[in-house]
Amino acid sequence: MPSPISVSDTEFLLSAYERVYRIRQFEQTAFDLSTSKEPSIVGSVHLCAGQEAVPIGALAALDEQDRVIATYRGHGWALECGVSAESLLAELCHKAAGVNGGRSGSALVTAPNERFLGENSIVGAGGPIACGAAMAAVLEGANRVVAVTFGDGATSQGALHEAFVFAVSRKLPVIFVCENNGWSEMTPISRITKLDRLAKRAAGYGIQGVTINGIDPIAVRETFGLARERAVTGEGPVFIECRVPRLWGHYNRDIEHYRPKQERQEAQTRDPLLWLEQQLCERAISSAVELELMRQRIDQEWAAVVEKVLALPAPDPETAKLHVTGSHRPIPKKVAEETTAEVKDLTYIQAVNEALKAELASNPDVVVYGEDVGHAGGIFGATRYLQREFGEERVFDTPIAEAAILGSAVGAALEGKRPVVEIMWADFLLVALDQIINQAANIRYLTQGHRAVPLVVRVQQGATPGSTAQHSQCLEAMLSHIPGLRVGLPATPQDAYSMLRAAVADDDPVIIIESRALYQVPASVTLAQSAEPAFGATLRRGGQDVALVGWSTVVPLLEQAAADLEEIGISAAVLDLRWLAPLDWETLCGTVSTCGGRVVVVHEANHTGGFGAEVVAGLMERLPPGSVRFSRIAAPDVRIPASPVLQAALLPSRRKIFDAATSLFRANATQMEKESA
Repeated sequence: MPSPISVSDTEFLLSAYERVYRIRQFEQTAFDLSTSKEPSIVGSVHLCAGQEAVPIGALAALDEQDRVIATYRGHGWALECGVSAESLLAELCHKAAGVNGGRSGSALVTAPNERFLGENSIVGAGGPIACGAAMAAVLEGANRVVAVTFGDGATSQGALHEAFVFAVSRKLPVIFVCENNGWSEMTPISRITKLDRLAKRAAGYGIQGVTINGIDPIAVRETFGLARERAVTGEGPVFIECRVPRLWGHYNRDIEHYRPKQERQEAQTRDPLLWLEQQLCERAISSAVELELMRQRIDQEWAAVVEKVLALPAPDPETAKLHVTGSHRPIPKKVAEETTAEVKDLTYIQAVNEALKAELASNPDVVVYGEDVGHAGGIFGATRYLQREFGEERVFDTPIAEAAILGSAVGAALEGKRPVVEIMWADFLLVALDQIINQAANIRYLTQGHRAVPLVVRVQQGATPGSTAQHSQCLEAMLSHIPGLRVGLPATPQDAYSMLRAAVADDDPVIIIESRALYQVPASVTLAQSAEPAFGATLRRGGQDVALVGWSTVVPLLEQAAADLEEIGISAAVLDLRWLAPLDWETLCGTVSTCGGRVVVVHEANHTGGFGAEVVAGLMERLPPGSVRFSRIAAPDVRIPASPVLQAALLPSRRKIFDAATSLFRANATQMEKESA
């Protein structure tokens, strides 16, 4: 005889059976519609057959205010979080009425307004984001946890391990949920690790770990209830390994040629739907006949939903370009009229500090963090004394874990915070670009503008004496290539202040790339009370013979070269582009046109694929045919050496700019003389 259970558990088991069946029914429909001869769902679909009891039990224990981040096998989690089956199926069928308007498809469904922060199609990437969402809860003093799911294979991912470290370091209320179906895509987990329980990995991080039967919704509910209580009382994260069967293949068209027949048959014996039916019948809670009638009723209801969804219209093609970033904010009147702002003599890096101080003081949602950012004040002093003034909750140090730093910023921004995170060197972004490119840059687009990610990433780049190939790369072209990101490169102490404040005020993810070579350059800085828009080039010097165009470190060189050119009778305009994404084409085209179409584009980054090529191509597309005559100056396509002598041979210089501008102007004058003759 089965052990007795309470009346409430009896009701829960019956409800769980119905919910498991509804999820299974949804997944079966998704499978059928994606594998038919003329599929209504195109692309890969990852289904959760066998795992349904985990979200059902978990959501029964979690509060309505708690958040969930799921893997790409997360349809069941979305449904249990309150996303309607109709809107979810419409999304999979790429319909305009889908929860993301057909933009996400199966693997990236995002419905943050339903407490479902979304699926993630990058293995293990949800962990750092969960840390940020949990951090926001702590900052708000909210009694809220974040559950993040991943498969057994994800436990080999570096980003997830960084999330463990980050969560422990700040005792964050995160429940890490491993849905272990025994397969890391098409490789058995037993071939990857020799641990009998993946939950044992948690102990190495100081996380309490537990392994449970994931087909029993009561066991799941009780375990999540205990985990939630532990997390919200400040005891830190919990790791729950849910053992579940994989009833179907890795994805919709997986024929499972690699899978032993016996293992597949054994998995079928652990089907949570069959297990629940057995429990209900053995306990006389229901009968096979009653359950069959229930399934028939649900089938009829669902058939009507499917028919309705398939008849829905596709998205309007005219909307495909919408909601990549928000619109430019207008310049507030009080900025233009401000005449009493304080003026200070500051170095570039001091101006950064002043901007951070102003934002922390004026906006309680701003948090500043990164490696050595808090107590030490940053390796370059950008955050010096900020922790002392604003406290360890708002200015703090992190583990050396770039993926966790950037991913947590995404999660915190999704929860309404405005994180400003520092990555010491632009080169270090390369170990964690996923969180910027695949995560932050996607949110506004996927949610059709309903959700934004107002985060700022501060980095510095460029060559200085002694820096070498892993501490000197210029990455602005790569970052500016990504739709959804704003990218700014301040060249003066004033812009170091103003552009950083503009970035914090903006509702999109912004990368501010500072120049290490300019950190100690002093100037008078006006400490405006309001932020300017995150957009716009600045004409540093007027001229009509040739336009010198650049950004960041090369701007002082452009100004020096312009002064030299003036001495020989050539009037050179100097245009600092400042913001490369979005680019101020109106000012750029106007400046170049004023200079007769003659332009020298200069940057420190490598020549091939450098952003200068985009500037030239854009000018040629926008100005009259044949009117643009240009020269590009950049570092050649080599790595940057540490030797100052070798660096000087590679980098743009005052002399190189002068020679290029002179040659361009004189060649153009000669050509014009020939044409007039």
